[in-house]
Amino acid sequence: MNSPLVATDLVQTYGEGSNATHALAGVSLSVAPGESLAIMGPSGSGKTTLLHCLAGVLAPTSGSVVWKGADLASLSDRRRTALRRTDFGFVFQSGQLLPELPAVENAALPLMLAGTSRTEATRVAAAWLAHLGLAGLEQRRPGELSGGQSQRVAIARALAGSPGVVFADEPTGALDQATGADVLSVLTSATRSTGAALVVVTHDEAVARHCSRMITMRDGRVTGEYVHEEAAR
Repeated sequence: MNSPLVATDLVQTYGEGSNATHALAGVSLSVAPGESLAIMGPSGSGKTTLLHCLAGVLAPTSGSVVWKGADLASLSDRRRTALRRTDFGFVFQSGQLLPELPAVENAALPLMLAGTSRTEATRVAAAWLAHLGLAGLEQRRPGELSGGQSQRVAIARALAGSPGVVFADEPTGALDQATGADVLSVLTSATRSTGAALVVVTHDEAVARHCSRMITMRDGRVTGEYVHEEAAR
């Protein structure tokens, strides 16, 4: 059973004294299993910094991010890195697939890095690719796939390890509107079906509406919170 991801009073400060910049200024939130949360705001609002703190990529100046009873900041670098291979999945704007590997190996890579055998990792990855509508394309390399297909491979990679939380940073930023909407629909339904929480950073309200809940940010603070009841069902 997955746990909620809980952030309390997150502060992230760069510099000191009069030169200090507050990227986060006391952000608290939680994301429940199966819930999708959009973090929305203009450039410089702190949304990407918040995602990095939630994922354990960045240790906050103060405050805590608790996952399965542990404060991420209290964990060693090695343990946080391991979490990002096992408990957390990631989908980036450009997919960040390895161009020399076929789709199935790109999707299987986190499993293999975590110690799963190549045979089992590719079996799981192929099942996810089929689930996401890519059956028959397992051996195609990223250069042979459309932008939407590449993002589906990235989603398969994020989900193959059965993560508790999937983090998506502008996952449709490089796609046209129709393809982006299709990818978001696939991403939200796939995470909901596995019970994983989904955290999406975006500046696009159309993207945010696919998520069951949205917070808005400005100057490192949460300025609003909204529930999208249709997306939550």
